Amino acid sequence: MTERFIFQITTLLFAILLPSVCLGQQKKMAGRKEPKIVNIVNFIRDIEPREAHVTRDVLYQTVVKQIELMNRYHLGGTFLLQYDALIDPRYQELLKTLPKGEFEIGAWWELPQQLIEKSGIRWRGKYSWDWHSDVGFSVGYTPQEREKIIDTYFADFKKVFGYYPKSVASWVIDGHSLSYMYDKYKIVASANCKDQVGTDGFTLWGGYWNQAYYPSRVNAYMPAQHAEKQLPVPVFRMLGSDPVRQYADGRSVTTLEPVYPHAGGNEKWINWFLQSFSSDPSLGFNYTQAGQENSFTWQNMSKGLEIQFPIIAKLKEQGDVRVETMSQSGEWFKKTYKVTPATSFTVTKDLGDSDAQTIWYNSRFYRVNLMWEKGSMMIRDIHFFNESIADKYMKEVTTINQSFFYTLPVVDGFNWGKTEKTAGLKLMVSANGTEQPVLGGKATFENSGKHTAKVFWTSDAGNFTIELKESELTIDCKNETNGGWFLDLNVADAAKTPLKNVGDKSIDYEFDGHSYKMNALKGSFEKPVNGALYRIRPEGQRIVLKMSDQQVP
Repeated sequence: MTERFIFQITTLLFAILLPSVCLGQQKKMAGRKEPKIVNIVNFIRDIEPREAHVTRDVLYQTVVKQIELMNRYHLGGTFLLQYDALIDPRYQELLKTLPKGEFEIGAWWELPQQLIEKSGIRWRGKYSWDWHSDVGFSVGYTPQEREKIIDTYFADFKKVFGYYPKSVASWVIDGHSLSYMYDKYKIVASANCKDQVGTDGFTLWGGYWNQAYYPSRVNAYMPAQHAEKQLPVPVFRMLGSDPVRQYADGRSVTTLEPVYPHAGGNEKWINWFLQSFSSDPSLGFNYTQAGQENSFTWQNMSKGLEIQFPIIAKLKEQGDVRVETMSQSGEWFKKTYKVTPATSFTVTKDLGDSDAQTIWYNSRFYRVNLMWEKGSMMIRDIHFFNESIADKYMKEVTTINQSFFYTLPVVDGFNWGKTEKTAGLKLMVSANGTEQPVLGGKATFENSGKHTAKVFWTSDAGNFTIELKESELTIDCKNETNGGWFLDLNVADAAKTPLKNVGDKSIDYEFDGHSYKMNALKGSFEKPVNGALYRIRPEGQRIVLKMSDQQVP
């Protein structure tokens, strides 16, 4: 009780001094030039067989309204055409009127009947557009068939617009297709779906969480570690995921998409998300994608877009964000980064009364997510990247209506937890014969150079500094009031994990036939008796973990 009382007094003093500290940080950050990039991306289908009332005219008028709203607020963007829309004269005429430089026309890589049959392949779908992975996406076709389909689309796109598309996006896309598009047609940007588990049959889990990355030549979802093994086409993550909630809601959608009334269609959420996106610290650059596919119709998306676009326009006018086409962002990325950069997305103040804070950090070697909530801290996600691991569809096809893209799980809070209780590495302290969470105040975030994000956190166990580096994670504790702190990984009882062995200095994993390790450069691992999967103890009040499954250059 005495220690907790001392901590409360310390926290009160910290709160009194915080304004002057924050003012100093604001002055420090005033000269910061981290780009905050917004791509408004609307993709276009010519048919929607799932809803009888969504006619071709409804789909077309949705795009007309999107353009009117973007023009009203002087916001350019990217329109991506599915092949059935590409060959529709109405869309051709409409999109050719858009001013070049402000707007871009590219390819939406879902594959309808007209494209498949023109490529000399038998159509297997129930409708002329079938949204299932094994029919409507490249992963359902052999590598040789994919090349024919790509050639057909690109040739017909050039006939219509006079050039090849520079940007190609899809919910999922395989490494063979993306490499072929770059090698033959020199695309400059791509995009894939946010991380999710099973939504609409697509699972993408453990990848570069936001912003953009250079993929491995053999895996469009896996960031490459070395320039010679990467495909030099940046892949942007779509939809504008909520950094706090989307991870725990891995099977639902909490994004900037305007059709969701709890998120991108909600004024309070929109204001919070765009404020955090544009104002909170971000390493390298921050990115989000706004817009919506026309299948949702103008009736369902208009409210959200009419809230979002004036805010984005104001942020643009103030110089707080850059609104670009996908290819403009892709060209900037290639000029700026030779390999996948280290980036972060932080939330210093959550929505409403929530006290949650978070940081997502990505590099070419791993991703990690740290979460502060109700006074405690947890590492709820760590995934390693390895450029040599091919995606499942480089040579094979999916024969079911699902597709799966993964990286290497080290800590997987969503899949190893349960509903409303995310698993993770909890920061704990042993005091007075009991083990309990370390409790603290607000975390503060700071960038250090081009590759490192720092977090400072005052707690009842001491003052913690966490450094997220390109291939290392370091936790230091200074002025410790109790030296018995550690990290415990607790998972749900029925959780299936890739853990194979816990050694003193390393933990062994095996996932999808690939063996890998997490090594402690400072500190040690052990199996505790309290039921935790493993424990990480500091050495000299310090933990240093090697965060790489690849040789560090």
